[in-house]
Amino acid sequence: MNYLEAIILGIVQGLTEFLPVSSSGHLEMAKVIFGDDSLPKESLTFTVVLHFATALSTLVIFRKDVFDIVKGLLKFEKNEESMFSLNIIISMIPATIIGLMFEEELEAFFNRNILLVGFMLLITGLLLFLADKAKHTDKDVSKVNALIIGISQAIAMLPGISRSGATISTSVLLGVDRSKAARFSFLMVVPLILGKVAKDFMGGQISFSDENFGVMAVGFTASFISGLLACNWMISLVKNSKLHYFSVYCFIVGTIAIGYAYFYM
Repeated sequence: MNYLEAIILGIVQGLTEFLPVSSSGHLEMAKVIFGDDSLPKESLTFTVVLHFATALSTLVIFRKDVFDIVKGLLKFEKNEESMFSLNIIISMIPATIIGLMFEEELEAFFNRNILLVGFMLLITGLLLFLADKAKHTDKDVSKVNALIIGISQAIAMLPGISRSGATISTSVLLGVDRSKAARFSFLMVVPLILGKVAKDFMGGQISFSDENFGVMAVGFTASFISGLLACNWMISLVKNSKLHYFSVYCFIVGTIAIGYAYFYM
């Protein structure tokens, strides 16, 4: 992978992490287009680095929310911020269990599996279509909802299932306010990504001596900047009930991916 490809993949990740069209699925399709022949583990490592960049862009966009949450936790008070933090922790449980128990199996999916990506995009499109038809409410995320949303996030570890699309759609279908659903969706993944990156650093999968570190750094930068732009845009789209546009997009791209897998791979 060269620097130009890393920049393109970084932009793809930054945009599609927040837009409900599956960043991992688009990265896998982009790798096929570029002829990326890296091993599944190496491919997944690059994907994790790009996700780390968008996690940081999330922290920048929601810096006030993060500060309030941390402040609430440090005070050990039962307030809105501490309850929100507890729901974030609950939502992390399913993905943490799946990630730790089935890490090698998940890595195998990140090997240019375009057929899987195509079918998962169709599922994402269906979720977005249903969520866009749901009624507007002003409900908060409950503890039970947090666990259910967390399960949808765990399923979205498969390439082609949009994490933001799955979690926001699940939240809206559970009756959660759309703005609160977007906020919760974007913040709930940050601890998981930071934990994964820390684990890979300590395990030696990512290191500053890595010969591909320069390429990863360029991809990281592109992902961070594009993520800043996409995050604010997505919040506005969710508020205005415009998820059906992305539903149509997922149906079209998913169908193309399936056709490509059957006839060219």
